[in-house]
Amino acid sequence: MKLTDNTILITGGASGIGLALAQQLSARGNRVIICGRSRDALDRAQAAVPALITRVCDVTDLDDRDSLSGWLENNHPDLNMLINNAGVQHIRHFDGDHAVADLDQEIAVNLAAPIQLIGELLPMLKRQPSAVIVNVTSGLAFTPKADIPVYCATKAALHSFTLSLRHQLKATGVRVVEMVPPMVDTNLGGGVRAGGAERQYMMSPEEFAAEALAQLENGQDELLVGTSVHTRQHGEAMFERLNGG
Repeated sequence: MKLTDNTILITGGASGIGLALAQQLSARGNRVIICGRSRDALDRAQAAVPALITRVCDVTDLDDRDSLSGWLENNHPDLNMLINNAGVQHIRHFDGDHAVADLDQEIAVNLAAPIQLIGELLPMLKRQPSAVIVNVTSGLAFTPKADIPVYCATKAALHSFTLSLRHQLKATGVRVVEMVPPMVDTNLGGGVRAGGAERQYMMSPEEFAAEALAQLENGQDELLVGTSVHTRQHGEAMFERLNGG
C-alpha cells in the first residue's frame, strides 16, 4: 500500500510505539493525528515532531470518542487510516492481593475501546477510495506471560476480533491489518520490563516501527516483527520456555 499522503489517526500516539509510528509516518509525508489522555505528553510529542496534529481523548470514554469523531468529520473528513495502538499493562498475581485492581480499565483500553472506535469511525473510513484499520496486538497474544495475564488475554481477544473483522470487511475498501510487536523497550507496564535479562530480547520502538511499516507497505495483513514471528508460529508450545519452566 502507499504510505504517503494519507490522513492517519494513532491512539496512544504520544509515546512508545505510537510515537515512533507517528514520527516515521509523518516523515513519509502523511498527515498524522495522535490522541491520548495527557495534554503534556501530546505537547512533548508535538515539540519533537511539529507536523503532528494532537487531540486530547480518552478512548475509553464515550463522550470523548463522540467528540473525537465529530472533530474528525469536521476537520479531517479524508481520514483513511486508524491505528489502534493505545494499551495498558498490569502485573497481576492471583495468588496474592489486589489481583483485580484496575481490571476494568485494562480491558477497556486494550479491547473495548478499539472495537468501539472502529464502530464509530467505520462509516468515515468506508467513504474513502481505500482505507486501513491497524490493530496493534502483541506476540504475547499467542504465548502469554503468566504475570500479565489480563494484558495477554485482551491482546488474544483483539487478535481474534481482527480476524473476524477482516473477513467481514473483505468486500469493502477497508483493509484490516494486525500489527504484532515483540517485547519493545517502552514504558508499557511502568517500564518494569526494561531491565535485566529481558532487555536483550527487546527492540527499540523505532526499530519496530521501521520493520512493521515496511511490511505494511508490502501489503501484508499480519505484521510480525522480531520474536512475535516465533510466538505466532509456536503459540502455547513456547509457554513454559517464556515463563521459566
